[in-house]
Amino acid sequence: MNAKTEHAGSGLDTVKLVVVVLLLAGGIYGFYSFADQPLWVRLAGLLAVIAAAVVVALQTAVGRTIWQFAADSRTEVRKVVWPTRQETLQTLLIIIIAVLLTALFLWGVDSLLFSMVRYLTGQGD
Repeated sequence: MNAKTEHAGSGLDTVKLVVVVLLLAGGIYGFYSFADQPLWVRLAGLLAVIAAAVVVALQTAVGRTIWQFAADSRTEVRKVVWPTRQETLQTLLIIIIAVLLTALFLWGVDSLLFSMVRYLTGQGD
């Protein structure tokens, strides 16, 4: 955990976040408004607007916090000791066997209950 204290967002941060929302809404509106343009042109424009919105969002306390969280998450993922191929295949085999045994057990219980209901309702052969 960081020992840094969290700063409450200022009024300017609120304005920036409103600008982000307006940029995104405008980008989506523009994407559908220019339906007569080629798709790649509309996508390029939408991606440019999204990039601008991200740049503005990163200028806020919330944006910096999210960016720091993403960076810390990436660092933690690099620390993970991933299983070897052999360990993965062995675990997969155990899971497949467990699923098959469970399926067979449930099939047996279902068949037994079905036979009991048929017998109790007089529909048995």
